[in-house]
Amino acid sequence: MSVKTYSKVFSELPWMPDSRIVSVPQRGEFFVRYSKHENANAPVVALLHGWTGNADINFFPVYADLAQHYSVLAVDHRGHGRGLRTNDRFALEDCADDVVAIMDQLGIPSVTAVGYSMGGPIAMLMCKRHATRVHSLVLCATALEWSATRGERTRWKIGRVVSPVFRLLTTPRLVNRYIKRKIPRTSSAATLRPWLVAEIRRNDSWAMNQAGRALSKHDARPWAATLGVPTVSIVTARDSLVAPNKQQALAQATNATVIEIDGDHLVNWQKPELFTAAVVDAIRQVRE
Repeated sequence: MSVKTYSKVFSELPWMPDSRIVSVPQRGEFFVRYSKHENANAPVVALLHGWTGNADINFFPVYADLAQHYSVLAVDHRGHGRGLRTNDRFALEDCADDVVAIMDQLGIPSVTAVGYSMGGPIAMLMCKRHATRVHSLVLCATALEWSATRGERTRWKIGRVVSPVFRLLTTPRLVNRYIKRKIPRTSSAATLRPWLVAEIRRNDSWAMNQAGRALSKHDARPWAATLGVPTVSIVTARDSLVAPNKQQALAQATNATVIEIDGDHLVNWQKPELFTAAVVDAIRQVRE
C-alpha cells in the first residue's frame, strides 16, 4: 500500500484530477473530476461525497494516492458544489442514476463505489438499481437509516424549521468559524480553511434542505443484505453525527469487513493521513 505522507501543512491546494463537464441527455450537465490511469485495465473508483459537501472537500486527501493505482471518478451531486441545478425535488435515487449515466458517457463499465456519509446511501442505491455497474462498495461514516430514534426524528424536524434562518447565517465569517473549530491546528489540512469555506458556499441552499429531507427518509434495512458485492465499511469510532453503532449495523447487514479508525465525522479534514490510509486499504481489500 502506498500512502502519501503530507508535510506539516499544505503549502498549496492538493493535487486533484482534471475537471470536465459531462453532458447527459435528458438529465443535464454534470461537473466531474476524472483521472484515467495509463493502464487501460486499471479498475475505476467512483468517489461519492456527503451532504453539504462536494467531491473535492470530501476526497482531496485521497485523490493523489488513488490515482497511482486506479482511474478516479469524482462527482458533485445535485445542488452540491458545482453539481447539477434542477427544480426537481432532491432524491438519492436520482443521484445514483446520475453517476451511472455519467459512467455511460465516459465509457466506464463498472466501478468500486466509495460513499462517504450521504454518499453511502447513493453508492448502495447504485448497486441496488444497477447491479452490473458496481463491482464493490466502500462505505465510510454512514448508516442504513437516519431516523430510527425519536431524537433523530426530532433533530431532522428542527433542522427543517430553522433552515430558512440558517441560509441567512451562512456568511463566510460564520462558516470559517465553524471550520476553524472543527480542524485542529495540528492537522495538515488547517491551512486549507479559506478554500474549504469558499467551496462550502457553492452549495445551493434549497437543495441542501431537500437533500436533508431525502436522507432523513432513507432506509436500506429491507434490502441492504441483498446487494451481494464485496464491501468494506470504514467506521469512524468517535463520530458525533453518525453513531458508530449505526455504522456497525450497516457493516453487519452488508456482510462488510470493518476498518475502524479513531476519528470523528470530519476525519478527512481532521486527520487526512489516517483517512487516506483507511480508504486505500479498503479499496485494496474489495478489489482483491
